Amino acid sequence: MRQYYRDSILVIGGAEDKVHGKEILTTFWRCAGGEAAIIGIIPSASREPTIIGERYANIFSDMGVKDLMILDVRDRLQGEDPDYQEYVEKCTGIFMTGGDQLRLCGLLADTPLMERIRQRVKLGEITLAGTSAGAAVMGHHMIAGGSSGESPNRALVDMAMGLGIIPEIIVDQHFHNRNRMARLLSAISSHPERLGVGIDEDTCALFHGEYIEVLGRGTVTIVDAKAMSHTNQGKVPAEAPLALHNLRLHILAHGDRYNLKTHTPIPAQDYL
Repeated sequence: MRQYYRDSILVIGGAEDKVHGKEILTTFWRCAGGEAAIIGIIPSASREPTIIGERYANIFSDMGVKDLMILDVRDRLQGEDPDYQEYVEKCTGIFMTGGDQLRLCGLLADTPLMERIRQRVKLGEITLAGTSAGAAVMGHHMIAGGSSGESPNRALVDMAMGLGIIPEIIVDQHFHNRNRMARLLSAISSHPERLGVGIDEDTCALFHGEYIEVLGRGTVTIVDAKAMSHTNQGKVPAEAPLALHNLRLHILAHGDRYNLKTHTPIPAQDYL
């Protein structure tokens, strides 16, 4: 039987089920306290924040949440809004929607609102979830854009600074659905000390303690480059194919876990 922890961070690959079983959204709701949850929704990544914010508000209201607020930050000054800051102090869960991750970081990075959210996440006081763009911003380094369908190369990926919620990872979302393996490998070539995490649609990498657990219909791809023995990354033109030797690759499905300390995968049947 699954346990639900307040200090969970749900990194969602986008296009999560909002109609049928809603496994991922229900897991967030349960971690945040169920019907007693106090949820803040941040739709700032979206070009239509009112529509997307209300969509998630309706979903969580239907689950029984009675106290929620859409933190509709559309300029950086609103990141200092005292009403929003007061709400964040009592929140049990924060949900960041999809859209444009550069827009989300541009509006929220280094604002008092986001700094307090990050503090409360670090202290284990709230559940945090981000889907699509809201997932991309989780690392210190962030994939801001790029292409797919090519061999790994430095020109394939655009990097930027993320929100640093989970600094040691680089996230790519809509992963196998949009053929983004080469893009993630290109990002990791420049930052081999980071763990690459590629998350399919309607799939979640749930971080709790020293583990990642996989929820949803797709897979989570882990690229571990810490033992990489060779790359030509700094020696070839940006458009040239990259050599990356001795990477470790794990494809995790529903129920599988990954130990962040030992860097080992754990099959679902070994602990369920």
